Amino acid sequence: MPDFDDLFQRLEELNSIGVALSQERDLDRLLEKILMAAKDITHSDAGTLYRKAEDGRLKFEILRNDSLGIAMGGTTGQEVPFYPVYLTGRDGEPNNSMVVAYAALHDETVNISDAYTAEGFDFTGTRNFDAKTGYRSKSFLTVPMKNHEGEVVAVLQLINAKDRRTGEIVPFSEADQRLAESLASQAAIALTNRQLINQLEALFESFITLINAAIDEKSPYTGGHCQRVPELTMMLAQAARRTRDGPLGGFDMSERDLYELKIAGLLHDCGKVTTPVHVVDKATKLQTLFDRIQLVDQRFEVLKRDAEIAMLREQAAAGGDRGRLAAVEREFAERMDRLDADREFLRRCNVGSETMSADEQRRVREIGTRHRWRGPDGREENFLTANEIDNLTIPRGTLTAEEREQINHHIMVTIRMLESLPWPRHLQKVPEYAGGHHERMDGKGYPRGLTREQMPVPARIMGIADIFEALTAADRPYKRGKMLSEALQIMGRFRLDGHIDPDLFDVFVREKVYLEYARRFLEPEQVDAVDEALIPGYRAS
Repeated sequence: MPDFDDLFQRLEELNSIGVALSQERDLDRLLEKILMAAKDITHSDAGTLYRKAEDGRLKFEILRNDSLGIAMGGTTGQEVPFYPVYLTGRDGEPNNSMVVAYAALHDETVNISDAYTAEGFDFTGTRNFDAKTGYRSKSFLTVPMKNHEGEVVAVLQLINAKDRRTGEIVPFSEADQRLAESLASQAAIALTNRQLINQLEALFESFITLINAAIDEKSPYTGGHCQRVPELTMMLAQAARRTRDGPLGGFDMSERDLYELKIAGLLHDCGKVTTPVHVVDKATKLQTLFDRIQLVDQRFEVLKRDAEIAMLREQAAAGGDRGRLAAVEREFAERMDRLDADREFLRRCNVGSETMSADEQRRVREIGTRHRWRGPDGREENFLTANEIDNLTIPRGTLTAEEREQINHHIMVTIRMLESLPWPRHLQKVPEYAGGHHERMDGKGYPRGLTREQMPVPARIMGIADIFEALTAADRPYKRGKMLSEALQIMGRFRLDGHIDPDLFDVFVREKVYLEYARRFLEPEQVDAVDEALIPGYRAS
């Protein structure tokens, strides 16, 4: 007479197992849960889960044997060392001699009371295993797992059912078989769903990579940035998760939260796809489609030519007056020296720097109006145009205020692009995180002027990552990459003046996130010694 209480309990277990399987996101843990649940519900001593590979073979995924203490595959980190099972032989005929292959090929559960006496199947491998280990493989229950299209995607094999009262090895009962088949059906759906989700996520990330590749093709100076900022963002997020004391002691992020932040990091500069190339790649102050310093050089050559012509005319007019001839030559040499000095000065000014003094700016304006030259139309005009003077007197970097506005506009484009997408619930904060990485803690950032209290922690994390990557990047056309210690000094000053989150910056230093990043992404010559005690504003604890 069947034990109805036991059967009812196992049905309850089956229901709870189905819920647990549907919630599992990690594929390895899902496969492991499937096998462990099947072992529990049938009270089996051992079991194996095979997954059908793209080439049609059945690959060992999870193996468990309680009596021998064997645990392989899944979350154990130990690969199953056995060869896969082929569904067809070398002759192309179905491999009906192997019980797992038979179950997969015929979509049929195989219930064997004793492998040593069973007919029609080859258990040579099982006997060899038993001989080496001293184990006795007896009862087998092999169940195919089908997806929603009726395709077998995996095979579940349970070994040695144990009597719940005596522990004796017994055949799998009909109830065991029905429960295992029901579990296999639920598990196949969960497995297929997880695989489909993984494939969609992989496809989605591939599209993101495609966008970044387009930006990379458009500007090699931002392509690396699009890849490095997400890496540094995740490093700091993990470090913040590890924090147990201080203001961030209670901070945590689930795996879903981390994935959401990762996607935001990958897309944080997607709006740059609309930024003009000549602005993104502006390596010098006069660069547009080409570096206009070449035009300035040509004007200097024109001035030098005119000066030489004037000198020759004066020499001809001086006749044999040696004193006058010497004075003319001296004046000409001084004129050449001044022109060469002015040209070299403008060349230096054309290269962006962190600061340009007021005296240097005045000298540019003076050169621009002091020298006069005749243009292609024959009219005399100022040596430098108003636009050239505006560019050459840029106090920092290579961008004018208008061009910097164009660069800054990319964040609004990013926000609009991301907010237009139908994000699933677990990714709905991507636009907020990606759109906040240029905000400041004191509310002086852009585009929305948010304060620290108005910003979620992940957006603040990305803000630090974006700045540190920009400071240390060695692939910018307008500057060298900062030394590690120099970058941390600047970051420390940013911490003090309300630019970046102070608590996250302390974690960034204390957890050596900067060093982990430097070892992976900085040039070796940039990684110098860092005295953390000298970093402005840093609190070690």
